[in-house]
Amino acid sequence: MSVRDSQRARVYDAEQLVRGVFDRADEFGSRTVDLYGSQLTLPIERRFASVASVQAYADRVLALNWVRAQWDRASIPVRVRSRAGATAAHYEAADAVLAVPLHTGGTAWALRELVVLHELAHHLESATDDLAPHGPEFCSCYLELVDGVIGPEAALLLRATLLNCGVRLN
Repeated sequence: MSVRDSQRARVYDAEQLVRGVFDRADEFGSRTVDLYGSQLTLPIERRFASVASVQAYADRVLALNWVRAQWDRASIPVRVRSRAGATAAHYEAADAVLAVPLHTGGTAWALRELVVLHELAHHLESATDDLAPHGPEFCSCYLELVDGVIGPEAALLLRATLLNCGVRLN
């Protein structure tokens, strides 16, 4: 029997807030944000143009020495495919497939670094029935990826937002 994914909605709420902060930073050209009294300068979040560019990025992340040293599953390749007509990206553990919608409502919202790292965190976390898909273990893996790949400022924003939304972390 699999564990109930009780944090899923809170994780998605936090991610939506963080993506909004990055979107506003891009829109207004100001990368400095206030976070609980501290000023952070946000790094650039990569955007992707195609399934091929997401695939190349996923391959590069999984090949990083520190990622391979941290997670055994980094040696298992991921295949990226498009997901037509869907509103969410997802990870298919059985075949190690990351599925991303290319365009939803005229935008390519899923073709961005935060979304791809979320799905790669699903890949890296061991797929067992005793761990919730968006549980503390997953969230900690996701935060480590964001910290090491996008940068510590992005990870701090994500961590603070996850905690503010009531997400439990390891």
